[in-house]
Amino acid sequence: MKVKATIIDEQGINRSVTRLAHEILEHNKGSENIVVIGMRTRGEFLANRIHEKIKEIDNSSPELGVLDIGLYRDDYATNINQEISVTEIHFDIADKDVILVDDVLYSGRTVRAAMDALMDLGRPKTIQFCALVDRGHRQLPIKADYVGKSIPTSINESVKVKMKEVDGEDSVYLVDLTEE
Repeated sequence: MKVKATIIDEQGINRSVTRLAHEILEHNKGSENIVVIGMRTRGEFLANRIHEKIKEIDNSSPELGVLDIGLYRDDYATNINQEISVTEIHFDIADKDVILVDDVLYSGRTVRAAMDALMDLGRPKTIQFCALVDRGHRQLPIKADYVGKSIPTSINESVKVKMKEVDGEDSVYLVDLTEE
């Protein structure tokens, strides 16, 4: 894999988090009924940041959780190297406006798996999806309600999100998959 370009730097990620938090609050008319749930791994850290920004802006603290979708993936049976982790949602999502957060929206299959997992936990009022990057190439009819940046990619390209919590840096790279 060869990095073709830096798409978003640390300041850009910070600006995107601020904008996404404002959009979520505006759409939901505040934070009274929302819960924020991040998808493991980088979605979890992005959700934490959005949650902190919502607290700062709205002077409130909606519930925050982490969702692992490993067992819900449609490729679970064929992906034997898949890591399974723990879902950490210690609150009721019934009748809540769930803000589901992930780093990259690609085929839509991960989001579909996440919705299946959420429905097993309760019946939310709404599920709204927030992605830092939308790279296109959908295989399912899913779109994000909130997007940090849309980046059209070719099938030979990928988007690599790095976050300080796991990677030691905040950045988003466009990667060429055809070069080693």
